[in-house]
Amino acid sequence: MDAGCGSGICSEKLARSGARVSAFDITPEMLALARERCAGLDVDIRLGDLEKPLDWLADGSFDRIICSLALDYVERLTPVFAEFHRVARPGGKLVFSMGHPMRDWQDERTHGAKTYFETNRWGMHWGGFGEPNPYVESYRRPLSDILNGLAGAGWTLDRFVEPLPVPEMEAVDPRHFAELSMAPAFICVRAYK
Repeated sequence: MDAGCGSGICSEKLARSGARVSAFDITPEMLALARERCAGLDVDIRLGDLEKPLDWLADGSFDRIICSLALDYVERLTPVFAEFHRVARPGGKLVFSMGHPMRDWQDERTHGAKTYFETNRWGMHWGGFGEPNPYVESYRRPLSDILNGLAGAGWTLDRFVEPLPVPEMEAVDPRHFAELSMAPAFICVRAYK
């Protein structure tokens, strides 16, 4: 399952590797891009909201669940992790990525008057994707809310990664390469049922 599949990049890679993929996203424009990208592949693409029950999916129906950079847009994580747990087979794996809580905390725009320990909603105009720069809102939360929400839903943590940039990035974007070499911008988590 590719939860919050966006434009279908992960779905395409999984399908081309031989997987049967069930993908969903809340944004119709992203779903259109995913359908175009995955045309002719074994990918079922649907409209779905991570903040609501995944009621079209049967219990224990997935070996693997991936959720790439979509959970930052969800206020409460435990119900999402519980739904992922419900649809995963015994021994199934969940892999997800999110913005790093400390990276987000260091940006004053993300927390306003809140403390690190509070979850808060914040927004900004995204650049680098062409005009117009879309206004995007997400949630900043403490790391404990992420990991405890995962455990509270029945998942067992297998691996936690704070990724470094790949060496090739230095030639393309030296400023961001240097910045990401000092402190991570993302977390990547693997857990099993």
